[in-house]
Amino acid sequence: MSTSQPRQTLQLPTIVLGGSGFSYQVHPNPKSVPVSKIIRHAFDVGIRAIDTSPYYDPSEHLLGEALVSPDVASRYSRSDYVLMTKVGRISVDNFDYSPEWVRESVRTSLERLRTTYLDAVFCHDIEFVTIPEAIEAVGTLFELSMKGLVRYVGVSGYDLDRLVYVAHAVREKYGRSLDVVQNWAQLTMQNTRLERYGIPALKEAGVPVICNSSPLASGLLRASGVPLGTLGDWHPAPNGLRVAVKRASDWVETQDTTLAGLALRFSVARATRASQNGVSVHTLLGICSINDIEENVRAVRSILVLEPAVGDGVNNSNVTISHLKSLNEAVEQRDLVLSQTVRQILGDWAEYDFNKGPVKQTVLPWWPGLSAGISAGVLVVGISFLLFSRTSFSMFLNHVRS
Repeated sequence: MSTSQPRQTLQLPTIVLGGSGFSYQVHPNPKSVPVSKIIRHAFDVGIRAIDTSPYYDPSEHLLGEALVSPDVASRYSRSDYVLMTKVGRISVDNFDYSPEWVRESVRTSLERLRTTYLDAVFCHDIEFVTIPEAIEAVGTLFELSMKGLVRYVGVSGYDLDRLVYVAHAVREKYGRSLDVVQNWAQLTMQNTRLERYGIPALKEAGVPVICNSSPLASGLLRASGVPLGTLGDWHPAPNGLRVAVKRASDWVETQDTTLAGLALRFSVARATRASQNGVSVHTLLGICSINDIEENVRAVRSILVLEPAVGDGVNNSNVTISHLKSLNEAVEQRDLVLSQTVRQILGDWAEYDFNKGPVKQTVLPWWPGLSAGISAGVLVVGISFLLFSRTSFSMFLNHVRS
């Protein structure tokens, strides 16, 4: 299958709303959440892209009902927002990447989300299936994209090596690059591997759009600790890392900010710095309430500002966070000093990998222009994981992208 014709790039706002917040994994009673009001408020402030998955039960059902509700549909048409979901992951330890299931999953998602097309579909958590299975599933999604059911095709997961390898293999096999890749908890104050390695390596594979989900490391980087849903304490962070994060949070609060706010500003700033030379990086946040939206918007508005050429011609009352493209460098520099101290408090837990364990840090993540200065040519992906099928840390299957 050769699909090498020029394609438009998926357009996403700075912040993408993660639908896992409307799931039993995160919320004890997601059906009680006022999803339509949350979506309407998110759209109003400029968060007009949603990412979900059949695995985040009952997120797709709730989102579909919300998107056709008067709260949302009276103001926003289908073309006003981006709707993304996933295929392949059915439950905690059940995956099906077969062509038949991928087609059925897309059909079911279309019904649940009350739409005739999906802007993007990811193969969900590809590190838990074989590489040939992941590549075949991508091919099935490419076929669906040619039928107009899916506009853009991507893969998601934690394992950056696997994501990079599959991205290169897809381009080699199909003559078409992936449109988007989603990685979680690796462009944070605690783990910066997506910026140091993943973004340059994915760019080499022709991937133009990257979603950094879980800027708070699945709820780790906040004062209240990791989230607890109906699945209990699933978070892969060891106790030592949690203790270090608590110490860091206590210190940050003496600096007139919060760990969650600082962590989000850090990730958004690094994503903005990395969005250059044909690659755009977007931050995906799990949201459960209007208050979550307001807290996130405050953080984004403090680190991003209107571009100088645009600012003079925009009525401030009409400005949403989607208009904010430039860094507030004064806030960025202040935050980088705080972030450096946080990482010193974390000590050996800085750059700890939930899959591989401790990883030695070789580059300071807050150097301006870091992404542009890394040569992807020296970031060679090893092939030792080629036969790797399913990782052993099954509990992090239940991760939360928040």
